Amino acid sequence: MNDYDELVEEERKKILKIKSRRFSFLILSTIAIIIVVGYSFTVGSSSLTAVEAYKILFNQIFPGFFEVNETYVFVVMEIRAPRVLGALFIGMVLAIGGCLIQSILKNPLATPYTLGISAGAGFGVNLLYIFGISIVSGTFGLITNAFIFSMIPAIIMIFAVVVKKMSPVVMVLTGIAISYLFSALNMLSQYFGDSTSVQDVVLWSIGDLSSICLWQIPYVIFAFFIIFIYSMLIGKNLDIMRMGDDSAKSLGINTHRLRSVTVILTCVATAIVVAFAGPIGFICILSPQIGRKIIGNNTRWLVPTSAIIGGMLLLIADIIAKSILAPIMLPVGAITALIGAPVLVYMLFSKKGAMA
Repeated sequence: MNDYDELVEEERKKILKIKSRRFSFLILSTIAIIIVVGYSFTVGSSSLTAVEAYKILFNQIFPGFFEVNETYVFVVMEIRAPRVLGALFIGMVLAIGGCLIQSILKNPLATPYTLGISAGAGFGVNLLYIFGISIVSGTFGLITNAFIFSMIPAIIMIFAVVVKKMSPVVMVLTGIAISYLFSALNMLSQYFGDSTSVQDVVLWSIGDLSSICLWQIPYVIFAFFIIFIYSMLIGKNLDIMRMGDDSAKSLGINTHRLRSVTVILTCVATAIVVAFAGPIGFICILSPQIGRKIIGNNTRWLVPTSAIIGGMLLLIADIIAKSILAPIMLPVGAITALIGAPVLVYMLFSKKGAMA
């Protein structure tokens, strides 16, 4: 075997080793998240076990397969499943959204929130709580207001990409400007609100899972599958775009269309979860950064890794929020900030920081 063959064989072994490490991590982390989900179902006043919770969930797909306690069925399906499944899939959606926006805008600190999604949703909530203005009356008023007003920044971003063909840097600056605009409107509206309505707005703006209902979970799961499948399909093109738009265009990639569709889908998916749970922070930015340290920049490996990390982070934050001052349930958005901020600062100051 000559030197060239030895070099090729050595590189092949390195590639296999990298793929093996990535695959092993995904398998182990998937098992870990299943365990954490099961444990999360047990956190509460009733003596429910993880196995019983999974039996009840399995029975929802295949009725009568297991014999289960009807009291536990109510506890799982009406009280715990919405919060646990919400934490899992909302964390995944936010993590993938952050991964895609960071890749498409070539900015490791960019997230869907950077584009003004959460600030717009907050203004919609302000209108409802403080002025009683809602597009839809009744229970769905809050969700509808939050979703519609979160789509206003999304539409502006779509216009910026599709019509104006703005560069990634200009898009980020535009998103920051929109966020400041809505933040100013939010502060002005709160100035005229009473203490109760302002408190309601503040609690929503922290981000929480207490108000998640079971009927909302299919929408979040649908958003997850759409954004996940799309990101896996375009993963190779996103990797090529990191070399620059000119290089990507020379290889036949329509960078304008790819950036437009990615921004649209990410904004819509993020708007859905923000409307249901509020602007839960740090999952968008932290999950992809941790994923890059473990997996690298390959998008088709980074996306599922970020999703698992995002789901895990929000599940752990929710467990802490439910148990640290039980029976008082803390807003999970505050917990993610308390966990995420120190970790992100450490990564930024680390010699091997994830920023890429």
